Amino acid sequence: LVQKSFAVTKSQVAVLEPFKDLSIAVVSFLITSYITKIGYRRAMLIALGFTAAVCFVMPFTKSLVAIELLFAAIGSSFALIKMSAFGSIGLITKDEKSHISFMNFLEAFFGMGVVVSYFIFPLFIDKNNPGSSSWLNVYYLLGGISLVAFLLLLVSPLDETEAKAGNDAASLEDFVKMFRLLVVPLVLIFIACAFLYVLLEQSIMSWLPTFNNDVLKLNEVLSIQMASILAASIAAGRFLAGFIMKKVKWITVLIACLVLAGGLVYFAMPVIQKVVASYKGSGITSFKDIPAVAFVFPLIGLVLAPVYPAINSVILSSLPKPQHGLMSGLIILFSALGGSTGSVITGNIFQHYGGQTAFYFSLLPIALLIICLIIFNRLHNKKAAGV
Repeated sequence: LVQKSFAVTKSQVAVLEPFKDLSIAVVSFLITSYITKIGYRRAMLIALGFTAAVCFVMPFTKSLVAIELLFAAIGSSFALIKMSAFGSIGLITKDEKSHISFMNFLEAFFGMGVVVSYFIFPLFIDKNNPGSSSWLNVYYLLGGISLVAFLLLLVSPLDETEAKAGNDAASLEDFVKMFRLLVVPLVLIFIACAFLYVLLEQSIMSWLPTFNNDVLKLNEVLSIQMASILAASIAAGRFLAGFIMKKVKWITVLIACLVLAGGLVYFAMPVIQKVVASYKGSGITSFKDIPAVAFVFPLIGLVLAPVYPAINSVILSSLPKPQHGLMSGLIILFSALGGSTGSVITGNIFQHYGGQTAFYFSLLPIALLIICLIIFNRLHNKKAAGV
């Protein structure tokens, strides 16, 4: 939508993710040592109120710069909410398995919100003038939803006593604690896992609508709606993982999922190439004309889904509850850097070498992630055994 409305290149659009992700990274870094002092609930209320205000202003701005500032604002709010949400999970769960299960359910509901967004935005597109900025009116609706969330949270109680225990030290000491966490081998390898996963997920999720439009020749509305299959499969995968990981060891599930994800990328791309080569005409404007392979590749989300919530739960449940706020900040910081890196790399590969080559690139982070997960599991087992 941004490409069409403001007549910009893929490389220019690729910097939108860094505006969001670097804002997430900066806010996470600056606020992570203060989050328990601010309070999880209060931080989420601040973020929701700010998001609502920004959304109500957006329809009056019609420029790429305004969109960049929007992404920065949303990224800042997202950092506060995610740090607080991740920290809160430890307050309402009892052990590692329940933590992993709850984290997957939480991420599944987050994914459902992403799915809905793929259908909300097309409702505001002027089909007679695809290059218009009428879609900006969607932000009135999003602002209203943010206000509803604000009011619901305002009347929801949360006992944060355990999180604040022992966190009355000066903020300089809190920063020292954060850097001490960074030199723990288990935390370091976890950071590598989180960085690689988000790099992988965002490289696919951010560019799938463009892939659908440029490679599969779907029109703008269908390209966005079809990308919702990826978000839906991620939500479904995390919901199922919430049950599966109560019974099956997390490392077994994650390695199997990543091997399946790599296989899907490796075998789907040649099929897509053959289907695209057989096209006749300028493009696809109807659901009935969409090739079956367009529905298959987004299912990669089903097998990628359990990875991120599981590794987050493992690292958080292995730390004392007062450190969950600090660790949540580090999770979000390096996840943001991974998402930004993935979007920029994929956008540039897409522009210069094509969409299929860009998605083949995902095989590299999949392979690296498998290696890092094996090391992460070994270090986690040693820590659990007290070695």
